[in-house]
Amino acid sequence: MEGSPAPRSAEPSHVLVVANETVGGKKLLDAIERRAARGPIRCTVVCPQNRPRKGYVIYDDSVRSAAQIRLELTLERLRSMGIEVSGEVMDPDPFMAVKDALRLYGADEIIISTLPYARSGWLRRDLVDRIKSATHLPVEHVIVDLNEEPVQHALVVANQTVGGRTLIETLERRSSESPHRFTVICPQDGAGDEATEDAQQRLNGTLAELRKAGLVVTGYVTHPDPLTSIVNAIQHDPASEIIISTLPSYKSRWLRGDLIPRARRATGLPVEHVVGAPEAEQAQPAGASV
Repeated sequence: MEGSPAPRSAEPSHVLVVANETVGGKKLLDAIERRAARGPIRCTVVCPQNRPRKGYVIYDDSVRSAAQIRLELTLERLRSMGIEVSGEVMDPDPFMAVKDALRLYGADEIIISTLPYARSGWLRRDLVDRIKSATHLPVEHVIVDLNEEPVQHALVVANQTVGGRTLIETLERRSSESPHRFTVICPQDGAGDEATEDAQQRLNGTLAELRKAGLVVTGYVTHPDPLTSIVNAIQHDPASEIIISTLPSYKSRWLRGDLIPRARRATGLPVEHVVGAPEAEQAQPAGASV
């Protein structure tokens, strides 16, 4: 009818995405992209942080850092696809995280991403069916096998040598050989704010240089014990390999503590050992020994 207002465009459907270790998985991103192709959506990504495994010392800041890094990478990827998205690290219990997210943000539908059944604690606890019953919303379940991901994830462990040319060239070479993303963890020297700031400053310089070279890389400072840091990092963001950078054997406390074979035994992953360049060693304060 003449003079009638134009019909309002449909509001985008609000999709709640629930994922942890699989949050950046290709099959999950593909599922979100397929849903967006059917009609306008906006997404809220909920990333429950992992619970610690019995017997491991877990540091809350490192756990949250790992979850936050995975979440931010996913948000960046979805935004590059033109999808309106926000996200949050939430309660370790995925069922409680979904309930909290629905209370805070609401949703029209839910996408849950898990590992395959044999490796998924969520599926063993019937999470998908429980959420369907509790919410009465459409729920899509996506299974992501991290072993089949086209982009491999390498965990990089370094402290005094984190900015060394040898390590940086190793990562650049690995990235040129096959698609990779890297997480650099930097166990700090001792406790206290000064130790944390020193480690963070070295790490920031390395991350900036690697990103300038076009690598997909994130990182965070961790607890001083390198093996504890490795086990925690692998638990919260599984990797396909580990690259450990140390000073030469006569200077390295990590090598004197047999870190390389211990990391292999603890994780069952291939471990490459990179020795820091002499100039990186000489640039460190006297007594540095990792």
